[in-house]
Amino acid sequence: MKLTTKSFGVAVLLAGSAFGAQAQEPAQNDGLNASLWYQTSVEYKTTALSVYAGAQRLLDAAIGDHGWTAALEQDGNYSAKPPAIILDVDETVLDNSAYQSWVVTANTSYSSKTWAAFVDDAISTPTPGALELTKAAADKGVEVFYVTNRKAAEEAATIKNLQEYGFPYADADHVMVRGEKEEWGSAKATRREAVAADFRVIMMFGDNFGDFTDDIDGTIDERLEVMDKYATYWGERWFMLPNPTYGSWESAAFGNDWKKSPEARRQDKLDALNSWGGPKE
Repeated sequence: MKLTTKSFGVAVLLAGSAFGAQAQEPAQNDGLNASLWYQTSVEYKTTALSVYAGAQRLLDAAIGDHGWTAALEQDGNYSAKPPAIILDVDETVLDNSAYQSWVVTANTSYSSKTWAAFVDDAISTPTPGALELTKAAADKGVEVFYVTNRKAAEEAATIKNLQEYGFPYADADHVMVRGEKEEWGSAKATRREAVAADFRVIMMFGDNFGDFTDDIDGTIDERLEVMDKYATYWGERWFMLPNPTYGSWESAAFGNDWKKSPEARRQDKLDALNSWGGPKE
């Protein structure tokens, strides 16, 4: 084949473009470090194990003290009611880091469509310590309720996933999903209230502020005030699991306004940081 000057130049240009594509740096994604830490670090795993182990050591005391309750929705004479615990599902009982990692590696963002497909695959794994705690509670006569903001259409796959690992009480009566009843919206108080109507709720577990109280939508400072208001609950009645990948903590930085552009939200997050001024000249 005769290679003309023109065709040689085109070939060089195409080769250069191909090399550039191969050498292109991975796309930047705000969730990379959070997902990497969550999925690979012993620091995350040992923290989760510590939270659940601490709760397990308190089970006997919580069961034996009939004035003990963890639910703000608990009222009336609850001392004679049988004990129960309430746990969130995502990043509390089940580890969905495979989905979050896909979001990062695909350089995309959360969507209800892709999330539903992930839930339907039922491949989430137990959060470290969660299975041991729930089994220990069930063995002591404590009923286990899973209050999750997965949607009603995702209940069957959620139950299947929980049952696969032997989580106790993983059935339609104890897995309480968003929209299962008309009054069960994304705020969880109505579902906690439903459990508290028949049980004395001795412990609650979650990875998000809304797993414990509906008073979560304020500013960063207002949320801190609510946290302090219930200071005696943390580590005794309320048990928080770490989740740096998503949650109401993120939206608090940009006024819970998801209509803002990604760039505006990122700037609000930067503005919320309390940073060092840098070295002196």
